[in-house]
Amino acid sequence: MLRRPKILAALAAVAVPTALVGVSLGSPPAEASQPGTPGVAGQSAYSAAAAKYGVPEQVLLAVSYAESRWDDHAGAPSTTGGYGPMHLTGLGASEVADLSGKQKVATAESLQTLKKASELTGLDQSTLRTDTTANIDGGAAVLASYQKSLGLPTGATTSAADWYGAVASYAEAGDKVGAAGFADDVYSILAKGAARTTNTGQQIVMPALAVTPDKAQLSKLSLPAGVQPSTSNVECPPSLGCEWLPAPYSEFGTAGDYGNHDLANRPKTGKINYIVIHDTEGTWQGVLNLVQDPTYVSWNYTMRSSDGHTWQHVKAKDVAWHAGNWYVNMHSIGIEHEGFAPQGATWFTESLYRNSAKLVRYLAVKNDIPLDRAHIIGHDQVPGTVPSTVRGMHWDPGPYWDWEHYFDLLGAPIHGQSPYPLRAGSIVTIKPGFAHNVQVVSNCDAPGTPCKPQGTNFVYLRQSPDDNAPLVKDLGLHPDGSAGTTDVSDMGSRAAAGSQYVVAERQGDWVAVWYLGAKGWFKSPVSDAVAFAKPGLVVKPKAGRTSVPVYGRAYPEQAAYPAGIPYQTVTPLQYTIGEGQAYPVADLSIETDYYRAVTFDGQAPADHVQVLGKDKYYEIWFGHRMAYVRAADVDVRPAV
Repeated sequence: MLRRPKILAALAAVAVPTALVGVSLGSPPAEASQPGTPGVAGQSAYSAAAAKYGVPEQVLLAVSYAESRWDDHAGAPSTTGGYGPMHLTGLGASEVADLSGKQKVATAESLQTLKKASELTGLDQSTLRTDTTANIDGGAAVLASYQKSLGLPTGATTSAADWYGAVASYAEAGDKVGAAGFADDVYSILAKGAARTTNTGQQIVMPALAVTPDKAQLSKLSLPAGVQPSTSNVECPPSLGCEWLPAPYSEFGTAGDYGNHDLANRPKTGKINYIVIHDTEGTWQGVLNLVQDPTYVSWNYTMRSSDGHTWQHVKAKDVAWHAGNWYVNMHSIGIEHEGFAPQGATWFTESLYRNSAKLVRYLAVKNDIPLDRAHIIGHDQVPGTVPSTVRGMHWDPGPYWDWEHYFDLLGAPIHGQSPYPLRAGSIVTIKPGFAHNVQVVSNCDAPGTPCKPQGTNFVYLRQSPDDNAPLVKDLGLHPDGSAGTTDVSDMGSRAAAGSQYVVAERQGDWVAVWYLGAKGWFKSPVSDAVAFAKPGLVVKPKAGRTSVPVYGRAYPEQAAYPAGIPYQTVTPLQYTIGEGQAYPVADLSIETDYYRAVTFDGQAPADHVQVLGKDKYYEIWFGHRMAYVRAADVDVRPAV
């Protein structure tokens, strides 16, 4: 019983500061100097570059899509110093000095494609960074040079199947597993085709192309083989090449304390219902150091920003200490993504998104987890356990994680079209778009300053249908009853992509939904809708009930606990569901349980036991986080 307060204290220390989320390692590294205004280039730039350097146009388009989805990110560099739609890289001396032997790049030279592109095109590196047409030319030149170095023919009319080795080389990976993973992504994109409007407003279309690449070309690459999944200890899809870096399960100190996770036998000791998406608020090497510290908390996987390389630390059957809510820990897997939530897209790279989606798909299938936003959740959706913990709950991965793109990669898109009318009583799914949904956010870099404009994943909710109305209140985050704010960490007035609500009222372009026990208003005009009706089930207070309590965990009733296991008090949160209100059902089949694990390796007879209750709960969508209600308190009805 002594180690749990210490762990909770560690979690609280991470959660309290406004600028900290996930695993806190202090301030992010100094930001690279920003280049000038980038040029604008569309489909014709790819056609011209492909013809000029002898690269099949669809191969060039697919490589660029895998690197950046054809965006130039407004000239901002990625974490590896990659620029533009072709992600040409150029690390400075300080970044090269930071490279570790474990990092998945063989040498600093492998992250110098800007220099290589400059030599091949005759364009200076500044131009390649800031002008998207030049950047596309540079990427085509580099791709063609890789093809030639492998002794393979170039020419825009060559078969896309014959460019597998060059595409794998473009990954700048440190081994063949990583190189093949990138190339397989590119050829998967080729097979599906793609079309989107870039961040500069250019419409680009790449028709689907059925092609069987010559994967034997991989043997021509002078790279080590990499981690072989068949001989490793990891629970990962083979294409990820994950490494096993175990979190320590060991005793320490003099008071019977231990860390940094609990042994279990899931799903027998608790079904895995959720995958929790975190960001680290620190760079990957520091995060790997922390997860190997038995006095710290733990999580199941860490994923690197630059290339999506993945380490596993805790087996799925065991319980990692990552969510700040023991009930959610009992029923979830946690994935830490290298990044800083206030910086957003700089850290959340396409490689990170794509590899994370591969891992989550694999885990969801293996553990029978639904691919929806009620089960693939952000750390910012995990509810507080009791009223006093709500304010300190985490808000990562934050407003700049692109949930819509992520669920596209998962193969479970957040649908934005609906044949159902949007009216009072309807369930609606929020889909505001991302790149062009630039909401006002503040305090990313310093108090009282606006954040740099970039795409966001949410819409604000207001107290009345007026652009100037105050934001809705969240009594958990603002106990004094004040309105929500635009602070980057203030999630209390936001409806994020994929979240669901019940419509309370509609007035012209404005829609009100039930949110934290009150109405929250947002704009969703027919011509540019951000909310789409869908069928489903809702919970309403039982007849005669004026209010219904809401909970942050689904613990058993007192009678369920056997002798020797203390009753875990079921405490309502500070929110209630009022008469006439309704909230969408997220899951009707969650377990009412408590996994007792409070001493090292189950040393006491009553330790490492799952207590199962009969008092049934439902998971519901409630505000910006998930919540639980007792089945005895509510009726379940189809939405209008």
